[in-house]
Amino acid sequence: MCVAGPAEDAPEGAGRPPGGGEQPGPAGPQGAAPLGRFLAKAAAVTAGLTAAGAVFGLVRDQTIAHLFGAGHDSDAFLIAWTVPEMASTLLIEDAMALLMVPAFSHALTRRSAARAAGLSRREARERDPVRLLVGATLPRLLVFLAAVAALLVVAAPLVVGVLAPGLPDPRLAVQCTRLTALTVLTFGVAGYFSAALRAHRSFLPPAAIYVSYNIGIIGTMVALHQLWGVRAAALGVACGGLLMVLVQLPAFIRNVGFGLPGRRRAGRDRRDRDRRARDRDRPTLIAFGMIAPVILFAVFRQSQVLVERFLAASLPSGAISHLNYAQKVAQMPMVLSLMICTVTFPVVAQAMAGGEREKARRRVEQDLALASLAVLMGTALVIGYAPQIIQVLFERGAFTREDTLATAAVMRVYGLGLLGHCLVGALSRPFFSAARPTWFPALAMGAGLLVNIVAGAFAAGWWGTYGIAAANAAGISTTAALLLTGLGSRIIAIQVRRVAISLGRLSVAAAAACATGWLAGPMIPDPLLSAALGCLLIPAMFAATGMAIRALEVTALPAQILQLTSRFRHVR
Repeated sequence: MCVAGPAEDAPEGAGRPPGGGEQPGPAGPQGAAPLGRFLAKAAAVTAGLTAAGAVFGLVRDQTIAHLFGAGHDSDAFLIAWTVPEMASTLLIEDAMALLMVPAFSHALTRRSAARAAGLSRREARERDPVRLLVGATLPRLLVFLAAVAALLVVAAPLVVGVLAPGLPDPRLAVQCTRLTALTVLTFGVAGYFSAALRAHRSFLPPAAIYVSYNIGIIGTMVALHQLWGVRAAALGVACGGLLMVLVQLPAFIRNVGFGLPGRRRAGRDRRDRDRRARDRDRPTLIAFGMIAPVILFAVFRQSQVLVERFLAASLPSGAISHLNYAQKVAQMPMVLSLMICTVTFPVVAQAMAGGEREKARRRVEQDLALASLAVLMGTALVIGYAPQIIQVLFERGAFTREDTLATAAVMRVYGLGLLGHCLVGALSRPFFSAARPTWFPALAMGAGLLVNIVAGAFAAGWWGTYGIAAANAAGISTTAALLLTGLGSRIIAIQVRRVAISLGRLSVAAAAACATGWLAGPMIPDPLLSAALGCLLIPAMFAATGMAIRALEVTALPAQILQLTSRFRHVR
C-alpha cells in the first residue's frame, strides 16, 4: 500500500485520493478539497509512522542504556554513531530532500506538460523528464557514495581522532566506526528513494524507514551483544540502513522505475531527437548540479553534533552519553512538529515551479503556525517533566539515578533551542524550492554554527555539558531568526512581523505550561504517573494561556480539528 497523492498530470484539485480508489470529480467551488483531504491523510500516515519510528528509537536508546549504560563503551559507540547521524542529515533529512524533491517536482511538472502536448506513448517514455533525471543522477550517486563509504572504513582511526581527540582508548570507537561507515551508501540510496517518492506524493514507504532502521538496530543488539559487546549496536546500524533501502525499493520501482533513457538508438534522427530532449530538460539536471548551497547548509547544521562531541570528549566519562540521551528525547517534539512540512514540501516546490507564489506563501505560513504550536507544547512537556521522563525511559540496568539527574538537567537546557530547530527545518524548505538554490540558508546556518562554536568553547569549561547544550540552543536560534527575516525579502513574501508576534504569544503560553509542569511534577512520587498526568496538564495550561492572550493558532485550533475530522470522513 502506498499513500499516493493527486496524479501529476491532473489539474489542481482533481487528483486521485490517497491509497488509490476512485478519482474525485471536477473541483468546482471546493477546488482545493481533494488536495486538502490528501494532505490530511498523508499527514496522518506520516505522523503515525513518525511516532512509531520515535517509539522504536526510544526502545533503541533504552536498550543501549540498559546494556551499556553511560560509560566508555557507550561513548565509543556514540562517537561512531556520528557518521550515520551526519549521513542521515546530509542524505535523508536535509541535503538530499532539499535538492531532489524540487528536482523531481520540476520534472513531474514538465512531464504533465509533455503529456498535454499529445506525444505518442513511445515518445513520451523516451523524453520523460523523470526517467532522464534518474538516469543522470542515480548511477553517479551510487558510485560516489560507495567510494566515500570505503574511504571512511579505511580512514576510521583518523575520523575518530578528529571527532574525539580526548578519548583515552580509541580502538573500540574505530571498530564501531568501520561498521557504521557503511550507512553512507545505504542512507544515500534511501534518501534518494524518499525524495523521489515524496515528489510523487507517495509518503508511506519514506515514513516507514526509521521504523525499519530502529528494528534492525534493536534486533542485532539483542541477538549479538553478549558476543560482540557494543560492536553489535554498530553492526545493527549497518543492518538498519539496509532495511531503509529495502522497505522503499518496491514503491520506487513502481512509481519511478530504473529504466535509463537513450540506451539504444536507431540512426542519426533518433540521436538528434534524444539530444534535443536532453537539452529541453537541462534545467532539471542543472538544478541537481547546483548542490553546493544545499550541501553546505546540511553540513553546517549537522556540525552542531560534531562540535558537541568534540567539546565533550575531554569532559568526564559519560558526558557524551548524557548529551546524546538528552538530545534524542528533547528533539522528539521537533521531529513530530515537522511532519506537516515534510508532507507539504512537494506542494510548495510544485507551486514555486508553476509560479504560484501566493499559494506557496499561504502554505508556508500555515506550516509555520502548526509546527510552532506543536513544538512549543512539546517543549513545555520535556522541560517541565524532564526528570520524570528520563527516569521512566532510561533508569534501569547500567543507567543509574545520577545519570538520570544529569541527563534531565541537560535536556532542560536543550529544550530552549527546540523552537529554533523546528523553525530552521520549516524555513529552509522554501529557500530550496526554487529552481536555483540560494546561498542564504548556508550563510545563516554558518553564522549559527559560529555562535555555537564560540559560546560552547567558553561555556564548556565553566558549565560542562550544560554550557554545551546552551551553546547549541543559542546557535540554532540565531539561524532561525536569520532565516525568518530573510525568507520574506528573498523567496516568499511572508508577513514576518505577524509571524514573529504569533511566535511570541505561543512562547508565552509554552512558558506558563512549562512552569506549571515544573512545579507539579515532583508532587507525584511515581514518575510514570506524574509524566502521564503531565501529558494532560501541559496541553490544558498551554491552551488556557493561549486563549487568554489571544494566540490565534490556539483559538483557531478547535475549528481546524473539526475540519480535519470532516476531511478524514470524506476520505473514508
